[in-house]
Amino acid sequence: MSQKKAQIQVEQKVPESIVKKTQRDSKLRDLVVKKRAERLGQNKVRRAQLEKSAQAYEAEYKATEKSLVDNIRKAKSEGGFYVPAEAKLILVIRIRGINTLNPQVRQTLRLLKLRQLHNAAFVRINKATIEMIRKVEPYITYGYPSRTVIKNLIYKRGYAKVNGQRIPLTSNTIIDQQLGKYGIHGIEDLIHEITTVGAHFKEANRFLWAFKLRGPRGGFIAKRRSFINQGDWGNREDLINDLAKRMI
Repeated sequence: MSQKKAQIQVEQKVPESIVKKTQRDSKLRDLVVKKRAERLGQNKVRRAQLEKSAQAYEAEYKATEKSLVDNIRKAKSEGGFYVPAEAKLILVIRIRGINTLNPQVRQTLRLLKLRQLHNAAFVRINKATIEMIRKVEPYITYGYPSRTVIKNLIYKRGYAKVNGQRIPLTSNTIIDQQLGKYGIHGIEDLIHEITTVGAHFKEANRFLWAFKLRGPRGGFIAKRRSFINQGDWGNREDLINDLAKRMI
């Protein structure tokens, strides 16, 4: 009897459902491996392109700085002076809270993305933004940010606005998905677009959430006095970079 049972067990076939499941699982594994290999290959190509773009941007920045120095030296040698082009970008930082705010000022601060104390945002200079800044000037300080400060803000304090949510910039994929159609595929592309106030500055700046900074090391001097009167609010021009570095 035992020999007959053994022969019956040997002659039993594997169920068709198990065979199909095994084949399906094998195909799925092969598909996953293939897609993973394709994704790794695409990521390698994308990284190479981003590195190439970063090098091109660095060369562009150095050429611009060299041109500025050359023009200043040439003007000085000819007995004149060189006036650089007017700034296109300002960094605005909110330095006062919500006390004694009228609705018009509050709405203007919201339009500038300055909803909270120590919020900072980039603003393109034009007639409309200058009028807005003048309206809320006692509550903010602003100036012309350097490329180093722009880079540090985005790298260290940068968050993206995706579907109304505040998402940390942990990967170039986030930038590529939201701004790839504008030719902005990585963080260096984003920094370049903000720094140069490019054709798609509006989309790039809207993509960035307002920077949440800490109180400056050493504190403020006098928030109720203007900067030109040894206070804090108002236009600092290039000196905004010193304040931003203390608040990042």
